[in-house]
Amino acid sequence: MKPKITLKDIAKELDVSISTVSKALKNSAEISKDTKDKIKAFAKFYNYRPNNIALSLKNKRTKNIGVIIPDIVHHFFTTVFRGIEKYANKKGYNIIVCISDESIEKEVINMEMLANGSIDGFILSLSAETQLKNEYTHLKELLDQGIPIVLFDRVTSEIECDKVVLNHNEIAREAVEHFISAGSKNIALVTTEKYFNVSESRRYGYLDALEAHNIKIEENLILTLPHDMENDSLITEFFQHNKVDAVLCVNEIFAIQCMSIIQELGFNVPNDISIIGFTDGILSRFSVPRITTVAQHGELMGERAAKLLIDRMEWVDEVEEPFKTEVINATLIKRGSSIN
Repeated sequence: MKPKITLKDIAKELDVSISTVSKALKNSAEISKDTKDKIKAFAKFYNYRPNNIALSLKNKRTKNIGVIIPDIVHHFFTTVFRGIEKYANKKGYNIIVCISDESIEKEVINMEMLANGSIDGFILSLSAETQLKNEYTHLKELLDQGIPIVLFDRVTSEIECDKVVLNHNEIAREAVEHFISAGSKNIALVTTEKYFNVSESRRYGYLDALEAHNIKIEENLILTLPHDMENDSLITEFFQHNKVDAVLCVNEIFAIQCMSIIQELGFNVPNDISIIGFTDGILSRFSVPRITTVAQHGELMGERAAKLLIDRMEWVDEVEEPFKTEVINATLIKRGSSIN
């Protein structure tokens, strides 16, 4: 029995794009007769059978884009969604958004539901559980059938597709160097579990800055908080038992939590302990003092992700464009929670 093959297998074997294979099998006039004959013969020899769900998605252009985000708590994801919608609407596309709630099961269910003829392509940021389990079969199956996907922010090297990311390492290093320039030496990092690729990249930037300035790395000054539970007690214990004069938090919620607890413990922000967080959201802009933050330019990231997807979906040439990874440069916004 011949092995089951996909559009991706045919494309790789015949050195053409997946979209060329898909169009050839549907007898598209865009593809030359010789190319169509070659692809059809190869597919027939290997008993190629299309994925019915994927086929319905490709055959029925809906002008809808499926967007899957991990949660709606973080201000960053709402700004990315705003950017996606803004660009997509301008190009005549509508947006259907789903929340994975950091669950791989919900991520899969959402994608299966939307792929059943409802949308033309996906934009998503991976759930915590997807990254933890390192399980991407649901994404690979759609990509193998020529369904375009763009990953943003939380991405993986396991998936070959278009991506939009932040310069996490570089901006984290810049944030730590801001602390160092103000005289801080006992600089802490409050982060999430290592399987979050964005948190890990920010941790590397933190470590790079300390090493570059010959500051000894103290493992006890790195606090890793679980993303799915209350952690006020862990933060309180951390600041009670460690000498800290500055803290970099990998998200806005951690920054607000840390500042509140630091102040409850009797420390002054920024004179005793300076704080920098990621995401220039409402919490950071209206806290007391206002938090020095890393602006991630979520709306721009959303616009870039939407452009990559729509360009991919509307590509008509036989030779498909190589996948792109676009990097958004973050900006450090200095406010009252750090000494300038």
